[in-house]
Amino acid sequence: MADSSLWDRYFPDFARSNDPAISPLMEQARRVELPADTALFRPGASCGNYLLVLEGSVRVYIITPNGREVLLYRVTSGNACLLTTSCLMGANDYPAHGMTETPVTALSVPAETFHRALTQSSFFRAHVFSGFAERLAHVIGRMEELVEGDIDRMLARMLLTASSEGVVRQTHQSLAIAIGSAREVVSRHLKRFETQGWVKLRRNRIDLTDLDSLQQAAGLPRLENPRIS
Repeated sequence: MADSSLWDRYFPDFARSNDPAISPLMEQARRVELPADTALFRPGASCGNYLLVLEGSVRVYIITPNGREVLLYRVTSGNACLLTTSCLMGANDYPAHGMTETPVTALSVPAETFHRALTQSSFFRAHVFSGFAERLAHVIGRMEELVEGDIDRMLARMLLTASSEGVVRQTHQSLAIAIGSAREVVSRHLKRFETQGWVKLRRNRIDLTDLDSLQQAAGLPRLENPRIS
């Protein structure tokens, strides 16, 4: 059983709760201490415990097919892991990696206890689902940031590929189709490119005015004499 003072300090709502299902959950939770760089889970692993982090930070990430690590979110003091919650509720295996970034102290609640409390306690359900919704919104925002960066790269490459003497004679719609995006998204990014001085938007054409910046956005080597007057 974890020291009751830990609940008082980190999860006071639990300590003050009169819900009869919460007391057994608190009694069956145990304190765990993990050193930095400890793998908590990996893709395909099953989930046996609900973790509430007291101190430290856990990095949750995926690895793309080309070996790039993409951070999804961090779990810090007073929070639970979104994927752990999802895996417990859906009886699914983990789809990502979880690694402690620092020494971590946490409360570990057995899966059986988690499910019992989730069924019996409206307080616990509210706690789990509100945390789940908040963390999910954060992850969606993170994915939007990553997608925005990918669109910049794909659009910059398409402009460079489609240009002839610094001019692209394609519609926003055709560019959107080429990179698998929406016309509105492409138009927004092109307008930002124009504000940054990379392109000049004209009727039925796009003039490339800063090839160096477009090359960098595309992740390509720099050109000599990059600016076009």
